[in-house]
Amino acid sequence: MGLNLQDRDLRQRDLVPPGKLACCAALVIGVGAVGRQVALQLTAMGISNLTLVDFDTVETVNLAPQGYAPEDLGRDKVRATAQWCLRLNPDLLIHPIGERFRRSSPKDLVCFGASTELLAVFCCVDSISTRALVWEAVKDRAGFFADARMSAEVVRVLASDHPGMDAYYATTLFAPDQAYTGACTAKSTIYTASIAAGFMLSQFTRWLRGLPLDRDLLLNLLAGELSAT
Repeated sequence: MGLNLQDRDLRQRDLVPPGKLACCAALVIGVGAVGRQVALQLTAMGISNLTLVDFDTVETVNLAPQGYAPEDLGRDKVRATAQWCLRLNPDLLIHPIGERFRRSSPKDLVCFGASTELLAVFCCVDSISTRALVWEAVKDRAGFFADARMSAEVVRVLASDHPGMDAYYATTLFAPDQAYTGACTAKSTIYTASIAAGFMLSQFTRWLRGLPLDRDLLLNLLAGELSAT
């Protein structure tokens, strides 16, 4: 006998409009520490169409900060994450793409069959140059865009509800030689990644409800400081 899951979202319906959510497609680029949490949270929330893009495989150092399981070792991150997402929601339409995101990728991605107004893009990559590439490729094709940046216990989340007309985000794409010299994932924890993902999903649900977004959130967990613009 099949399970009756029609009330799975009952307690969130006043916060996450089910009708608009059901029409949305989500693209998560990068399923490392933050991106994996974004994918799992979107799935639990009830997204119906989800595309994951990442070329990387699961390594031992990914287990603690990214929440992968030992049996995932050596697997494509997108396929391991897709499997976990389907455990949360067997009805999810999910597309795992195990390759680098390229400027030409939007032409081929399944989710770009969705209307621009209902496509949400979550940029969870670990370099400024890749962020710039993603931004140029998707800004005119998405209705919502969010980018998470994480270094140890500092989280920054940028969000836009009109990416094609957004002049602010491009100003945050500084030259790579001005970036912190270490990889942003050199020091990371699953709790910081989960908070970053939660901030991204919070902005996403604001967008679903037609509420103003915080275009730039900065949280320093160690100092207990939060700023928003």
